[in-house]
Amino acid sequence: MECTVRWTGLSGMTFLAETGSGHIVSMDGAPEGGGRNLAPRPMEVVLAGTGGCTAYDVVLILRKSHQDIRGCDVTLKSERAEKDPKVFTKVHFHFTVRGRNLKPNLVERAIKLSHEKYCSASIMLEKTAELTHSFEIIDDLADVSTDAGSPATTSSAEQK
Repeated sequence: MECTVRWTGLSGMTFLAETGSGHIVSMDGAPEGGGRNLAPRPMEVVLAGTGGCTAYDVVLILRKSHQDIRGCDVTLKSERAEKDPKVFTKVHFHFTVRGRNLKPNLVERAIKLSHEKYCSASIMLEKTAELTHSFEIIDDLADVSTDAGSPATTSSAEQK
């Protein structure tokens, strides 16, 4: 895996990263650090990448478990050290998983497998941060062909 990050010029603190897969990610700094707030901060990109990594795993594991998953959101809330290097010290992951007749034990298992075995990003973060997880399941009662009904929360749990 490789990535090239380029500073865009003499004014500001905007950087463009070109990934090995050919995609561009823009990053910028806060105004108090010389940035212009034109894009996410680099550490926000680290957090977002971690969320993408673990959500990807959860969806894949639930699909392989023959669960009728229809949506997966993960909200990450973090704390960082006050002094440099300002590493993450705490990260809480809250998953909202939507589907039909999802089994809470399989959702919990998918999250656990992601964080203990598959998600390289969260496993790296765990070296400096306390990671906690919670989840809720929203039962998608809507008939796909008629879109009738409304979702209902059926389960919620928290784990360390």
